[in-house]
Amino acid sequence: MKIQDLHSVFLANPSVCTDTRKIKANDIFFALKGDNFNGNRYAQKALDNGASLAVIDEEKYQIDDRTILVKDVLTTLQQLANFHRRQSKAQVVSLTGSNGKTTTKELINAVLCKTYRTIATKGNLNNHIGVPLTLLTIQPDTEIAIVEMGANHLKEIEFLCEIAEPDFGYITNFGKAHLEGFGGIEGVIRGKSELYDYLINHNKSIFLNADDPIQIDKVSNYTKKYGFSSENSKYYNIELKEAQPFVSINLEDTNIQTNLIGSYNFPNCCAAIIMAKYFNVELNEIKNALENYTPDNNRSQLLNKNGHYIVLDAYNANPSSMKVALENFNSLNRERKILVLGDMFELGESAEEEHQNIADLTKKLNFEQVILIGENFLLTTSNNSKLRNFEEFASFLRQNPFQSKSSILIKGSRGMALERVLDLI
Repeated sequence: MKIQDLHSVFLANPSVCTDTRKIKANDIFFALKGDNFNGNRYAQKALDNGASLAVIDEEKYQIDDRTILVKDVLTTLQQLANFHRRQSKAQVVSLTGSNGKTTTKELINAVLCKTYRTIATKGNLNNHIGVPLTLLTIQPDTEIAIVEMGANHLKEIEFLCEIAEPDFGYITNFGKAHLEGFGGIEGVIRGKSELYDYLINHNKSIFLNADDPIQIDKVSNYTKKYGFSSENSKYYNIELKEAQPFVSINLEDTNIQTNLIGSYNFPNCCAAIIMAKYFNVELNEIKNALENYTPDNNRSQLLNKNGHYIVLDAYNANPSSMKVALENFNSLNRERKILVLGDMFELGESAEEEHQNIADLTKKLNFEQVILIGENFLLTTSNNSKLRNFEEFASFLRQNPFQSKSSILIKGSRGMALERVLDLI
């Protein structure tokens, strides 16, 4: 079946699914494969659960005219998404970066949906499967689609751009994330910059943080760029008033008081503001959107439990995000500050050095107690409490409970699942 014919079928049933456990009536099921699963085996189950069609790539699983046999299901999904994007009148805003992508995406959507009909990436569905699934949620009346792009190796962002064909793009930052796949920080910069490379090559528009010298260097000779800065008068000026603990912004003599903690969230707000200004969203609408956005999903959440002041930032971690989180926590006007830090993953040969750097940083800053959890932190040289895994930490905490009214930062990579700490406090 040709992609345009499959697209006609999709328009009659404009909802796709790759997981039989989440099938809704009339979904089109795409039988994707992975290292440990074969979606073709679940085609019959998908149809039994209400799917209208199942797209498969193994002939032996063909059932009847409700199964569509293609050469490769994943490629077909990607091609369908690209075709659908091309048929749409929506403008596509893509963003990538080492830290803050999902929060920035949510903020951009919050401000733009005040004036436009928008769709945005759900959660962090930002890879070679998530980007197509996001594009396929574009509706006939969608005006702006905000598409988050993640990557852990070179050429990945380039490939995602070929699917999404963005009209606009923004890179949050270049940090020490996925060093194993990128081969070091220079690889990270090259890989994330593939978004700007695509936009420049296709004469599209770039948004940038003009206080970031790497971003300035990447687009120095390009004219279709729109930046924000707290220093450079050539770009749109936005002022950080304070972050104690919440980010407070001065914009055109208007105060915006957000629910986001940490000065590291200031550029994320600025990205949303510069795009809102570009798309002519009213200032009062920008203020309303930013002040009413509340983070969730373990991302910089401020919680109170049993008298403790808790910063829960356990969604993910890399050396760059860990460093700014520690520095920000250190700057807060709080007493009895405690760190609970978990291992950072996907660092490859840099793992030992980067974990030692974080352990060293905890010595320089003003914390009453530091608890390090994980195999990598266990190998560091420090006087901190070091525990091999979460089970050892749980046992340690039962014997050494936190003092009353402590301030606690909880941060680690997703695989550490440190949100479980809350159940022990």
